[in-house]
Amino acid sequence: MNEQVYKSAISRYIKWAKGNQEQVAKDIQERKEMSEHIQAYDKKKLSEIDAAGLIDLLSSLWAMGMWGNKQNHIESIIASNGLETLQKQFTNLLYGDASIETRWDEFRSKVKGIGPAVMSELLNKMYPEKYILWNNKAKTSFLKLEIPKTPKYYASLDGKMYAYLSDTGRKLIDKAKDLKSEEITDLLSFDYFIWQELQDDIPAEDNTVQEEPKTTKKQSKFIHNDVRDRIMDIGTFLGFKASTEEKVADGAVVDAVWEASIGNMGRVIYVFEVQTSGSIDSLILNLMKAKSNKAVQGIIAVSDIEQIEKIKKEVTSLPQIKDAIKYWDYRDVLNVYDQLSSAFESINKLELVPEGFTK
Repeated sequence: MNEQVYKSAISRYIKWAKGNQEQVAKDIQERKEMSEHIQAYDKKKLSEIDAAGLIDLLSSLWAMGMWGNKQNHIESIIASNGLETLQKQFTNLLYGDASIETRWDEFRSKVKGIGPAVMSELLNKMYPEKYILWNNKAKTSFLKLEIPKTPKYYASLDGKMYAYLSDTGRKLIDKAKDLKSEEITDLLSFDYFIWQELQDDIPAEDNTVQEEPKTTKKQSKFIHNDVRDRIMDIGTFLGFKASTEEKVADGAVVDAVWEASIGNMGRVIYVFEVQTSGSIDSLILNLMKAKSNKAVQGIIAVSDIEQIEKIKKEVTSLPQIKDAIKYWDYRDVLNVYDQLSSAFESINKLELVPEGFTK
């Protein structure tokens, strides 16, 4: 960790906070009220939560700011997972007896469409003293502070890493107290501090140095699921009817689908298969089967650069798809999602679409 950068940031923040006491008090109070809103969902209430309750719980989160129609998005999450699964997994994540590592990994394994940004914000607002809110702002601040092992992508964030990041956050609070900062008392107020003082751009060459060189089998699964969900989200941003794990032809259930209707001409479908580990044979076979559906106008293989090169070599002997298949680096998927979500979050602050508006 770069102690000097942290000390300088704390010093600037203390000076700024003293000069803007009214603004700081207002902003901190707003955060406390958001936290109290989440904390109102006790274990019993959460275990019995209905669709309206989930909309109320999740729509208040900053992580949902990119969605102009939060209700529609949350209803699609409910449809994808089932209400019973969400009741069980949210209750376990926030109130389970197992370690945070175990609860986090179980949630990521069993819930579609909800990633680390939402999960960590719920944990942070429920337990401000224990858990960190992990998003791009937090990542930028950790990179700037040169915190070891800072993950570049949400996708590989497993329970062990989240526990490490939260533990690091608690240690940073202790250091802030040692430096006489009265404003930083927990990980919720710490988040306010990093938004104010640690958001300078990170040089490109420094933005990857903390990336873990290898991923475990468990992390590969999380990457697969996260990339699958982000492809669906990108499609939604672009105006498609987007979904995951859809059957598009006999024997072909693909990871993600973008669909559009063109007047009375019928459907146009784009299918995506994600590969983060294991054999590429099933990916190729699924894309071949999907191509047999005449509505499918595009088949896209999503993987890392190394795997993409292997896929290209394998399909050279398959004339039915070798010229049709497109390739997308999964890191580009995640970067595109980040950029689009930031853009839509900014646009949604204009409140052009009334809350609750439906098509």
